[in-house]
Order: sequence, then C-alpha cells, then structure tokens
Amino acid sequence: MIDTYYPLYHRLVGEWTRSKDAILDRFLDYVVDCGLDLYPTQETAILELFDDKNVILNTPTGSGKSLVATALHFKSICQGRRSVYTCPIKALVNEKFLALCRDFGPDQVGMATGDATVNRDAPILCCTAEILANIALRHGEHAQVNNVIMDEFHYYADRERGVAWQVPLLTLPHARFLLMSATLGDTTFFEQELTRLTGTETVTVASRFRPVPLEFSYSEISLERALEDLVAAGKAPVYIVHFTQLEAAQNAQSFLSLNICSREEKNTLAEATEQVRFSSPYGNEIKKFLRNGIGLHHAGLLPRYRVLVEQLAQKGLLKLICGTDTLGLGINVPIRTVLLTRLCKFDGEKTVILSARDFHQICGRAGRKGFDDQGWVLVQAPEHVIENLRLEHKNAGDAHKLRKIVKRKPPERNYLSWDKNTFARLVRAQPERLTSRFQVSHGMLLNVLSRDGDGCLAMRELIRNSHESPTAKQQHRKRAWQLFRSLLDRKIIELVPQPNGGKVLTQTAGSRGTRLCPRCVDPGGIHRRKPGHHPAKAIGPDQVAEVGGDENGGPRLQRAPRGTR
Repeated sequence: MIDTYYPLYHRLVGEWTRSKDAILDRFLDYVVDCGLDLYPTQETAILELFDDKNVILNTPTGSGKSLVATALHFKSICQGRRSVYTCPIKALVNEKFLALCRDFGPDQVGMATGDATVNRDAPILCCTAEILANIALRHGEHAQVNNVIMDEFHYYADRERGVAWQVPLLTLPHARFLLMSATLGDTTFFEQELTRLTGTETVTVASRFRPVPLEFSYSEISLERALEDLVAAGKAPVYIVHFTQLEAAQNAQSFLSLNICSREEKNTLAEATEQVRFSSPYGNEIKKFLRNGIGLHHAGLLPRYRVLVEQLAQKGLLKLICGTDTLGLGINVPIRTVLLTRLCKFDGEKTVILSARDFHQICGRAGRKGFDDQGWVLVQAPEHVIENLRLEHKNAGDAHKLRKIVKRKPPERNYLSWDKNTFARLVRAQPERLTSRFQVSHGMLLNVLSRDGDGCLAMRELIRNSHESPTAKQQHRKRAWQLFRSLLDRKIIELVPQPNGGKVLTQTAGSRGTRLCPRCVDPGGIHRRKPGHHPAKAIGPDQVAEVGGDENGGPRLQRAPRGTR
C-alpha cells in the first residue's frame, strides 16, 4: 500500500531547526513545487505574518488570499500552535477543509459547522464564524486558539451575523489575526483595535490589482436574449444573480426554452449525471435543469445538489447557473460572466440599492485565474424599462402608434429604481466603511457566564470593549440585564446559597456552572464592586442592596427600602 503524499505535511516531518526562517524556506519550496509565483501583496503579507504581526489583507478576488492563509497554517503547526480558519457559509468551510486535508493530511485538520464535526481538536480547525465566536465567548483568553484566519471579513457589517466576526476581536488577546476580504473599505479602525487587543503591531496589505481584469456593461435587451448572446460569444458559464431563492428557481425553469447547449453537450451532461440519485421531491427538477446545461445554486438546496452543480461547473459542462448572491463568498466555481438581474434588494428591513461592497463582492466572481484571461459583468436594466424600449423601437417612425403606446409601470413592491447612472456610480465607488453590528443575546450571555471565574464581570468587559458608541453600549448593558433576569426567572440559571452566606451562579440547562465572587454579587448575579468593598447600597433596577458582615464572615443580601441610593 502506497502512503498518500501530503505536500505540506511532508515538509513538517523529520528533524530540522524550526526557526522562522527555516519554516519560511520550506513553505516557499512548496510554492515553487506548485508552480506558483507570489504576487507582491502575497509576499508582503506572508513576511509580515512570519514577523508575528496581525495582517489585514484587502486585495481583489482571485489575488491569492488563500495561499497567504495556508502560509499562516503552516507556520502555526510548525511552531506547535493551533490555527483556526473561519468563514460565513458551510459550503466554503467544507471546501477549505478538503483543500487543507490535501495539503496537511486529514489527521492535522478538523472541521466544525454545526451540521458536522470532524477531528475538532486538530491543530488546524475550519469552522463557521459562529463556532469560533462561541469558543471565544466561552473560554476568552484561555481559548486554545493561537492564530485566527477570518475570511470574507466584510461580514463584520452584516446586520444579523456581524457580531460573530466582532467577538474574536474582543476576546482573544493571545491570538494573531489574519483578516481577509476583497471589500473592506477603510481599515484604520481595525488596525488600532487589533493592536490594542493583542499588543502586537497590525499592518494592512492592500491592492486594487486584479489578475483577471473585468469588463462592465449595461444591458437594455431582454434577459433571455442577453444570455443567448453571451453563450454565443463564448462568455459562458454565466452566473445569473438573484436576491431570492424563488426568483432563481423560476428563472431556471424559464431558461429551459433557450438554445444554449448542443446535442453532444446534452449527451455529455446526461452521462455525467447518470449515476446521481435525484431522489428528493425537487430532484427531478434539478436533473432536468442540469441536463440542459443549467445549474441552480442556493442555500435552500440539499448540499449534494449544490456540490454537483459546483463539480459540473468546474468541468465546464454548465452554461448558466441561477442562484443567489451566496456564490460571491469565495466558493471555487469558475464563472466567466456575472449577470445581475437587478441592482436593488430587500435587506431585511426595506428595499435598497446595492451597496458598493455588495456590488463589487458579487462582481468579483467573474473571471477566475487559471481559467480565464478576462471576466465580464453585465447588469440588466429594469424589466419595465426594457419592455418600454422594445415597444418604442418596434413603433419607431410611426408617431401615431408611439402616442398610443401604454408604457409598463415599475413594480409597486420590493423595487427601487436604478439606471445607467446608478450602475456607473457603483462601478466607480469604493466599498463603504464596515460598521459594528454587536448585539447581546441569550446564547452570548450563557457562554460568557460559563467561564471559569467571574462571568458577570467578563460580560461587562465584553460590552465595554465592543466597537459600539457609548450610547449603544448603555443599551447593550440594559439588554444584558434584562436577559439575565429572564434566565433567572425561567430557572435556566440560578443562584445557589452557600454556607458562608454568599451565592454561586449555576446553570441548570446542561452547562457547567460559573462561580461569582460571593462578596461582590447582587441577587441578579451582576458583579458590582471589587472584592472587599461591601457597603450598604441600593443597586440595580430592582433596588437590591448588599450588606456585609454576617456571622460567617460572608455578605448578607437583602432588599433595600425603595428610594435608597
């Protein structure tokens, strides 16, 4: 039996002096063996990481950020340290896990996504951002994490999930960070915060050079005709971007009428999917799409269907891929052209024009190094504008008919107008500055309270160090208090009286307890004063006072008269 060869693991074994220079030399040998030449930004970022600095890597899609991350993994494992790679979506975690397994071997790499956990204690861990955030909240500075790679870091500004990207930056002072994205905007704030947190210099490595240049254009012809023109011009595969899963599925169905695949290409697709089981209720639809050269890709599909679409696209068998903007997150699918069906989307609260960050993140998927020399981005005009232009063109030269044209109106819901000027502005615009989305939740509170030591004090420090305004921090403190009281009321956590008169906070829902200083805790569990300071004083919104000096030397807790301060 021949052992599998893992190129980076092979460079780990044996007796050799593991100085930084020796480690760097071995990694550069790996780069040469892969037939790669480092871009200047890659070289600079790797050297800064080997100098033990935090690095913010702000370079375009396709400029080799993954290789820089691999360099940090290699340095970390050579030094007997643990590195964690994190990103927004499970599909990308799975992809990076498999890629790192091919380089380091499966014994050295673990994965945790919430759906599956493999070799979780490995020296390299691939996980979603929420998994790392939970580790950081529960263990803080004692977390077994030495190097953190946060891919797609622009998710820091995501309204729902951004807190998961902020938490490690507040709770892991012993770690070194590599933050990566193509659309970070101004990074001065993060340089200062990482330096403050870790006590180590932070540098930004930025470039706008794109190995595969993009060509932008605006289309005022029908979507079907635009797609046929792109396929005929050799610009497939085309990724058609939608902002709902329903729209993606509906358009995939409508594109079955397009003539985009030859008979030979359809036969090849039939052979490639012959052994695949399409046994789910939606499986026959997926099968029909694929055998006509059309892929459907979004988070609502079963993972095996998404993986199949990615595999067929990598083989160059698909002409069109209908999906949502999730494919803009670094999944390794070669896309030659990105077509946006609209420039507005519902952001969870209201319909808005795409931000410059969202626009460039999506467009960056067009043109992949090693596959293409040029990438194309096409933006469709609104459907009613295209239809009105068609009617005007059809009746051109007949003034009477032109006057009688009944123009189509824009949609009344989920629509915001855009035009060529909107498109041109987005092409020129730089990504906006990332804004904090910190928020307190029950899960956060339980994780922090589960720490060894004073969990309540740790929670207060977490809020104090968050990247929020003073006003927002005050609201977070109030929110934390409310959630704490609700956890007590529902007996998820409880305060257990101790023989010395103090109290210990325990959790009754399966988590291990957290001890609080019995001399500095109010009945709500909030650490109020330093040890040894126990004057009678009303505290907290429920007017509970702490009084020192019971017969056992511990504090007594009693309700203070209303109005006491």
